[in-house]
Amino acid sequence: MDILSQNYRLHEAYDELIGPDHKPRPAAQPLFDYLTTLDARTLEDRRRAVEAAIMTMGITFTVYSDAGNIDRAWPFDIIPRIIARSEWRRIEAGLMQRLKALNLFITDLYNEQHIVKDGVFPLDVLEGSKNFREQCRGITPRFGVWAHICGTDLVRDKDGTVYVLEDNLRVPSGVSYMLENRQLMKRLFPEMFQTCDILPVDDYPTQLNDTLAALSPRENERPVIAVLTPGIFNSAYFEHSYLAQQMGAILVEGPDLVVKDDDCVYMKTIAGLRRVDVIYRRIDDDFLDPEAFRPDSVLGVPGLLRAWRAGNVGIANAPGAGVADDKVVYAFVPKIIEYYLGEEPLLANVPSYLCMYPDQMAYVLDNLDSLVVKPANESGGYGMLIGPRATQGERDQFARLIRENPRNYMAQPTLSISTAPTLVDDRLAPRHLDLRPFVLQSSRMHVTTGGLTRVAMKAGSLVVNSSQGGGSKDTWIVDMEGL
Repeated sequence: MDILSQNYRLHEAYDELIGPDHKPRPAAQPLFDYLTTLDARTLEDRRRAVEAAIMTMGITFTVYSDAGNIDRAWPFDIIPRIIARSEWRRIEAGLMQRLKALNLFITDLYNEQHIVKDGVFPLDVLEGSKNFREQCRGITPRFGVWAHICGTDLVRDKDGTVYVLEDNLRVPSGVSYMLENRQLMKRLFPEMFQTCDILPVDDYPTQLNDTLAALSPRENERPVIAVLTPGIFNSAYFEHSYLAQQMGAILVEGPDLVVKDDDCVYMKTIAGLRRVDVIYRRIDDDFLDPEAFRPDSVLGVPGLLRAWRAGNVGIANAPGAGVADDKVVYAFVPKIIEYYLGEEPLLANVPSYLCMYPDQMAYVLDNLDSLVVKPANESGGYGMLIGPRATQGERDQFARLIRENPRNYMAQPTLSISTAPTLVDDRLAPRHLDLRPFVLQSSRMHVTTGGLTRVAMKAGSLVVNSSQGGGSKDTWIVDMEGL
C-alpha cells in the first residue's frame, strides 16, 4: 500500500504526516516505509481486530441525547499522529510554563488579587466569572497548586504554528483513551515499536499517583487515595474506573464518604470507617459538597470543603480551580504569564475577541460568518457557533445571545487546523485534528509525551469531540536523534 499513490489529496491545511511535496515528513518516514509493506486487506484485517478488541475490552464513552444516555464503542483510527521529539520539547516547555502561571493566578485571585489591583486583569471579568468560588477565599493549597491535572487543547494552523485553543482545569478527561490507544497500537504494529524510538506514555498512572500522593496531609504514612466519581451514568465513568484500577486507588461515590466532627474524610467499609487522605474528584464544584455549594446535590460529600480548608484532605483538582477555566480568562493568559513569571509565552494563544468590549463585540457581530463564537464556560463542543458553516438563522440567534450577555461570549478566527491521513473505508483521507496533552503539577511537574489526538471523522468537519462524532488517534513522539 503506497500512501502517496492512493489519491491522497492535501488540503490547504498543514498536514501532520505529509509535506507539501507529497512526501512523508521526516518523523513519519519509518511509518510510511512500513505501510508500503502491507496490502489493503492486511490493513483492513488489523483495523477489524482493533475494533473487536475495543468491544471486548469495553472501551466506551457515553453520549447524552434526547433519546437517553447511549454507550458507544470508542472510535479509533489506526494511522497514528507523529510529532518529532525536537518540536515536542518546545511544546512541553510551553505547557509547563502555562500551568505554572495559571496556578499562581488562581492563588492570587483567592487571596490578595494583585493582578486585579495592578490593572492587568479586569475586575469585571472576575466579577462575571461563574466559576469563582467565594467559599475558597483566603486559601492557599499545598504547593500553591489548584489545578493539579490540566488538559490543554492544542491546534496547528496552516502555517505550522501550534496554538493553545483552551485550558481545561476543572475535571479534564481523555487520558485513559490516550493510554488505551497506545496499547491498541502496540498490538496492531508491534514491529514499529521495535524499530522506532517512540517515547512511552505508559508511566502516566504512576506519575498521577505520585502527584496525588504528594497532597496527603499525613506525610509519614502511605496515603489512601480515592477517585470520586458521579457514578456509572457519567460520560467519563470508564476513565474514572480505569484510572482508579491503574493507580491502585479506591473508586468511590459521594455516599461512600463521610466527614466526621474532626473535619477528616472517611470511607465507609465493612470493617468500619477508613480515613481518606487524597481525593481525585471527577465531580464539578457545584455538586462536590452540598454543605458548601448546591444543597440539593446527592453526588457530593457534605463537609468536604470544610475538611479541605482544615488541611485534612487533599483534593485534585482543588475546588475553585475552574476560575481559570474560562474562555474569556483564556484571552488574558499571555499577560498572566508575563505578570507572574516575567517571561514571554512559549506557546501562542489563538487571536481572540471579547464581546464584553463594545468595539470587539461590534467586530464580532459584523463578522459572524467568518468567526467561531464560544460561550465562556461550555465544554465538549457544545454551545458554539462555527460561522462559515452556520445558517443565517443560527448566526442571527447568536447575535441575540451575544447582545443579551456579552461577558459570556468570545470569538476567534476560523483556523484551518491541521489534518492527518485517516483510514476511511479502504483509503486514506485527510481529517482535521487537535491534541490534548496532560500536565501534572504538585511537588513537581510532568507532561505526557504526546497526548490524546482527537480527530473529526467527518469530511471537512472541525469538531473533534467524541460527543459530536469525533474519534481519536495514538500520538507518537518520535526521537529522530537516535535514528
